[in-house]
Amino acid sequence: MERQHVLGVHGIGQGKTSQRELTKSWRDALDRGVERLHGRATDTKNSMLAPTLRVPHWSSLLVESSDRLSTRDVLPDDATPFTADEEDFVVQALDDLLDPAERAYAAQVDPTTLGVIKLPARIIQRTVALDRKKPDSLVSKVIRVLREVHTYLTHPDLASQVRKHVLQAADQHTTVLIGHSLGSVIAYDLLRREELAGPHTAGTAVHTFVTCGSPLAIPTVQRGMGLPDGRLPAPAPHIRWINVFDPGDLVTGGAGLAPAADTVTDVKVANGLRDPHAATKYLRTIPVARAATATWS
Repeated sequence: MERQHVLGVHGIGQGKTSQRELTKSWRDALDRGVERLHGRATDTKNSMLAPTLRVPHWSSLLVESSDRLSTRDVLPDDATPFTADEEDFVVQALDDLLDPAERAYAAQVDPTTLGVIKLPARIIQRTVALDRKKPDSLVSKVIRVLREVHTYLTHPDLASQVRKHVLQAADQHTTVLIGHSLGSVIAYDLLRREELAGPHTAGTAVHTFVTCGSPLAIPTVQRGMGLPDGRLPAPAPHIRWINVFDPGDLVTGGAGLAPAADTVTDVKVANGLRDPHAATKYLRTIPVARAATATWS
């Protein structure tokens, strides 16, 4: 069996993580998935079953220095006030995750009765409705993901720098592209723009694209990407697209991508009740291991 070469694109919250720590966490989780797939006796460190792995630390671009962007000026955190445009984006995306009855319930919530919460009133209303729909669903993480997705989609210079940084880790050996959370949006952007695996670009050997915990199913995110008809154009015809999602992961909308993309294969997994959106939980699943080792059938 030929060894596969994986390029990973990480999601949010990695600003305080080093390149070494990030790669190790992905490596350990992916190895665990390969062990589950082929048996725990598998020597993942020496076996040809274990793929090579590169996870460019694009968050390092946002570390404040003389020649880099400042996180204080770019990525929002919990203390960063919402802009009007950002609030509208998050409200619309949260509405996408609620049905009409749940949106009606949200409209009746009085935020002033909930104590001091540092969120706009419209977002508090929808947060209450989502918590009621899926208790312990970590709505706060969904909001952080949506804010960072909005930043990526509305700062084209930043988005271009992020994609260029990721591309530096790709070469003619890269065969599998994995994107988690916001990283799935970045990875999909690389393919649809033909910056990766396009004519005369790096990654021409890429044959498999894996999205994990992806917000691409959310219509507001699709519109933000300039895809108002709700359709996600397929990557190149020779690239297999596998979308792995946990129905309990609100970032995915609890659903797959098949309704929005004709060529995607949706696969459900169960990551447990505690933070089902975590990258390491997705990476250690058997479907991701199959894709990363080119043993999908």
